[in-house]
Amino acid sequence: MTPAKIRILLIDDHIVLRMGLAQAANDAPDMEVVGEAENGEDAIKVYRACHPDVVVLDMRMPKHSGLETIKMLKEEFGPVRVLIFSNYASGDEALQSFQAGALGFVVKDMPLERLLEGIRCVHQGDQYIPAEVASRMSRRVVSQLSKREFEVLSFVAKGLSNKEIAAELNLVEGTVKVHLTNILAKLQVSDRTQAILAAIKRGIINVD
Repeated sequence: MTPAKIRILLIDDHIVLRMGLAQAANDAPDMEVVGEAENGEDAIKVYRACHPDVVVLDMRMPKHSGLETIKMLKEEFGPVRVLIFSNYASGDEALQSFQAGALGFVVKDMPLERLLEGIRCVHQGDQYIPAEVASRMSRRVVSQLSKREFEVLSFVAKGLSNKEIAAELNLVEGTVKVHLTNILAKLQVSDRTQAILAAIKRGIINVD
């Protein structure tokens, strides 16, 4: 039995680009484009009509931005699998996309195969972050961390307790806890172990 194809909704205000993407996706043996929209407002209507597996979404469109469109889709349809396909590859834009609930982020000047890889990955429910995008996100996170937060994170990675970190930095333990809370929020993780893993993976810290 032939596996079902990945059903894709393309949302982009450039019709020529949409035509090219539709051609590339339909040429792939495991994909088919089931709907298209040129703005966030139409995206909701088309999604409601075709219920795709993956939404390929531009970040900057008329009527509603990509971030606003993700929010509207999630509010009405729950867990929606979104892959951002953007001209803008700043760390800010990528971070905002993932914070809004996107699962993948591909820049439009990347090889088309990256987009197809991203669609397959997002369809499986996994994150898709090309190395170039991850690097920019890492630099953005590093720039968000204060000097003291970076110091605290480095000691956390060495296995020190809050009390030990406080002694190293000549702080009270409560202040260390505040710094750690801020670090977890900025790295978008829920505990110390995840913070260490995220920081190492993004190249924020190195552990010998």
